Amino acid sequence: MILLKDIVYKVTLESVTGNPGVPVNAIHFDSRKVGLNDVFVAIRGTQSDGHDYIKKAEAQGAIAIICEQMPKEFVNGITYVQTSDTAQALALMASNFYENPSENLKLVGITGTNGKTTIASLLHQLFTKAGFKAGLLSTVKILVGDEEFPATHTTPDSLTINKYLAKMNEAGVEYCFMEVSSHGIHQKRTEGLHFEGGIFTNLSHDHLDYHETFVEYRDVKKSFFDKLPKTAFALTNGDDRNGQVMLQNTQAKKYTYALKSFADYRAQILENQLTGLLLKVNDQEVWVKLIGSFNAYNALAIYAAAELLGLTQLEALQYLSELTSVSGRFQYLISSKKITAIVDYAHTPDALKNVLETINDIRTKNEELITVVGCGGDRDRTKRPKMGKIAAALSTKVIFTSDNPRSEDPELIIEEIEKGVEPLDYKKTLSVTSRKQAIKTACQMASENDIILIAGKGHETYQEVKGERTDFDDFKIVKELLIELNK
Repeated sequence: MILLKDIVYKVTLESVTGNPGVPVNAIHFDSRKVGLNDVFVAIRGTQSDGHDYIKKAEAQGAIAIICEQMPKEFVNGITYVQTSDTAQALALMASNFYENPSENLKLVGITGTNGKTTIASLLHQLFTKAGFKAGLLSTVKILVGDEEFPATHTTPDSLTINKYLAKMNEAGVEYCFMEVSSHGIHQKRTEGLHFEGGIFTNLSHDHLDYHETFVEYRDVKKSFFDKLPKTAFALTNGDDRNGQVMLQNTQAKKYTYALKSFADYRAQILENQLTGLLLKVNDQEVWVKLIGSFNAYNALAIYAAAELLGLTQLEALQYLSELTSVSGRFQYLISSKKITAIVDYAHTPDALKNVLETINDIRTKNEELITVVGCGGDRDRTKRPKMGKIAAALSTKVIFTSDNPRSEDPELIIEEIEKGVEPLDYKKTLSVTSRKQAIKTACQMASENDIILIAGKGHETYQEVKGERTDFDDFKIVKELLIELNK
């Protein structure tokens, strides 16, 4: 059994009351989970303050309390540790508790607004094809080798991260690829982890409900690179105006990738089709089964990371050509009546613009492009009119609908989306509050060779309305509807 003094190693301690040498059973930041001889870490969250639950943790048998503000009364037999930042302390303690598992594999973090899931998932796929045991911590799922676990956050809490990294150690995993969100960085969930490398994809309008300003959002992303060690690599998108910002203060070895500017890793799109891309990567041609110019960036980042992690150019290109797309990321099907339905996670203005421009680049313009799109509730409201403007401008028809309205009224969300539509595009738009009915309407409107884009939810298999989650899978629903309508 591990001792308290061992799991608070590297934590900045302001004061300690009691015995730091007590044995510890488990660590929790949720007081409801605390049991006999557990440690309770009081975190100040956005919804509640863990300090309000110290008494509950004491009553449930906690052996130690980690807090920023000491309680007025101490319970005999409990050790109290005061630190200035309990979120950071939790991350360091989690690493120590699980014996610093990130040091026993090559951990690569991927951050940016768009592309994190695709790059992380496909790097896992590539290294698995190359014969290595690989791990994945992503929005879609957690993989320990081939064993799958459900994911609940883009970047899980630090206890969950270290728990799965420890499982990866036990399974002999050599490489792990992890999505690193701005929330995760800001809430110190990645503190204490040893990264082999970091990848920056791009930066656009997202999460301003949380970060308030774009500069703060950018600087949080940058702080991830600031903390990379000298032994790591920092790979950044040279075509993104914030790409060089990420590298300003990093000690890691710096590399860039780009399609438009000079970079260490360069690519050129030779062919762009609905079945894939023909790329020229550092003077070598390769066909990849990924669609659209935005995926050319993802493919190039994957290739660059594979080389930086030790694969030869030939190996990296070979396995890159074998990769298949990620669930809910430009996932498409063609019905018996030659209607193409595409499901994509695009839930930011930039991602939606990328997907629509990609479809418009590929299509002949003789067919309709019908877009079904909404925006999530209880999230950044400023992006809603921007999403409406982009959807209407770049589609021939648009159906505005609900996404995950959460606690908000879906009709009011749709009204805010519609405010961005230019007068010239009004006639293209339609509002259908029920997402299933909106998808059905799109299928009924579509004729042979038309394209339907269903954007915003991608891989998600649920819809959240008034705090309740119900089963809802865009891809499954559109597939069933097209089969039914084509009978």
